Amino acid sequence: MDFLLILFTVAVCIVVLVLLTSLICFYMAFYASRRAPKNPPEFNVPSGKAYAPFREMMIHWMKSMRATPYKDITITSFDGLKLHGRYYEYAPGATLELMFHGYRGTAERDLCGGIQRCFALGRSALIVDQRAAGESEGHVISFGINERRDCMSWINYVVENFPKDQKIILCGISMGAATVMMASEMDLPDNVVGILADCGYTSARDIIKKVIRQLHLPANMLYPFVKLGAKLYGRFDLEEASPIEAMKHCHVPAFFVHGETDDFVPCEMSRLNYEACVAKKKLITIPGADHGLAYPVAQDEYLHALAEFWTEAGVPTETITRKK
Repeated sequence: MDFLLILFTVAVCIVVLVLLTSLICFYMAFYASRRAPKNPPEFNVPSGKAYAPFREMMIHWMKSMRATPYKDITITSFDGLKLHGRYYEYAPGATLELMFHGYRGTAERDLCGGIQRCFALGRSALIVDQRAAGESEGHVISFGINERRDCMSWINYVVENFPKDQKIILCGISMGAATVMMASEMDLPDNVVGILADCGYTSARDIIKKVIRQLHLPANMLYPFVKLGAKLYGRFDLEEASPIEAMKHCHVPAFFVHGETDDFVPCEMSRLNYEACVAKKKLITIPGADHGLAYPVAQDEYLHALAEFWTEAGVPTETITRKK
């Protein structure tokens, strides 16, 4: 009897330890607090040495973004969240880039250069605050799993509220790139004519394990707790989909770009996504560019490569008129 009691106690302790570890992993990886910081900066430029040289450029882009007329748009997600976006029109009927930001980012912070880039190529832009970010509701970031469904909701909004022949390019950076890549294997309408994936990862599992290893922790031991935390507390399956698997079913032209010195999402991940892609595709890598900095580092190369690719893919593209 004493042995059974001890065995039961040990079993309970193990279960509690597993649940507690999974909860900690969930809060660290997936939970987003909605509390505003006490003294928020006027311009939320990413921190870190890699971004310092581009701080003034990003602030300039944010100021320009705020000064450009736009329309606020709100939709409801498949699970009842209010999602917010801003529509910037270049010209009536222009191809629309539907743009998604990265992990724990916001539309303004991560896509501030996107408006300028879109306008330089004759595009309109709809930039989206992903769930649990910016002005959108929610507390759980799912590394593109639920976000890809949100992407479909945004696509449906455009199809229903813009001209019937409205062309759409799905564009994302970092986790946003993973979002649009995973959305590309879903039931896309003919309006979607391509995707742009900037510094996207191959799978949530791969990038999470990479970060765990960077923290000098055992990735193979901790990852199951991360996955369990997502399932128990976030109510999503972290391995339900992945960008690299989605690329094996992609049927729209795909443009991949990545900084060669990316310290967060290795450049090799875009190479692997590119190799897996079965649609018309192009990959450019930018020497000296860290995470999310391919465009700031090499604006002209980025723009010309995009213009050439979309022209070859039959997507209308205007002459580049980027202002220095």
